[in-house]
Amino acid sequence: MAGQLKEVRNRIKSVQSTQQITKAMKMVSAAKLRRAQDAITQMRPYAQKLQDMLANIVGSLEGGMQLALAEERAPEKILLIVVTSDPNAAAKGQVTIWNIGKKGWESLTKAGYKTNDQFKDIYLNLNFEAVQAAAQAAMQAFEAKEFDAVEIIYSEFKNAATQVFTAEPFLPIRKVAAKAGSKKADFIFEPAKETLVAELMPKILNTQLFKAVLDGSASEHGARMTAMDKASENANELLKSLKISYNRARQAAITTELTEIVSGAAALQG
Repeated sequence: MAGQLKEVRNRIKSVQSTQQITKAMKMVSAAKLRRAQDAITQMRPYAQKLQDMLANIVGSLEGGMQLALAEERAPEKILLIVVTSDPNAAAKGQVTIWNIGKKGWESLTKAGYKTNDQFKDIYLNLNFEAVQAAAQAAMQAFEAKEFDAVEIIYSEFKNAATQVFTAEPFLPIRKVAAKAGSKKADFIFEPAKETLVAELMPKILNTQLFKAVLDGSASEHGARMTAMDKASENANELLKSLKISYNRARQAAITTELTEIVSGAAALQG
């Protein structure tokens, strides 16, 4: 009986120690989540407005102007920029994957996909310049016709408990066609149209990818915080169960001792 009590006490100490770790990890994740959530909340409307503006401008341009980043081709060679560790992303045609995030690279490489590890460590020092390098590399590869289409695969952050798997077109730049009967957008370009669009396109695409990476960062910290919170709750439930088992074993030990004392006293009296 004493051995059973000692075993339960050791398990209680072990669970309490684990719970302290999960609570500390939850606090760290919560702090990182607040920063990541602030970053994506501020970036999202700005990036979305820029994307819409670019799509409208491209859709309103005359057909005589050649836009390399908006050239539509049969999607035979596809590049996926994966900002999540989801191994189920797939597409028709010849697929190449550039990973932003080490876990995604490990999972997809193991799954047999053609991966590239050039940008997998961006999260170690997340900043706009590092993401911009990845976006520019994708643009150059598209212009060189190494790929016919580029998509971004990432987790869109909703809240700490909810992240939505998202596939978003990156290249070619989508065009917003004018609705029947609507007036054509009348843009005044200063400086020249060709110069402005050539400067505007890469900047907006850089912002689009950076927004996706910030979404992925917030999603990761949200998932971690939720997981640590759930682990702490599970530890609480386990501690309650162990304490009940300990109290029952202790009561049984006391009852046994009392029975032995009473029996011994009766034997002496007899």
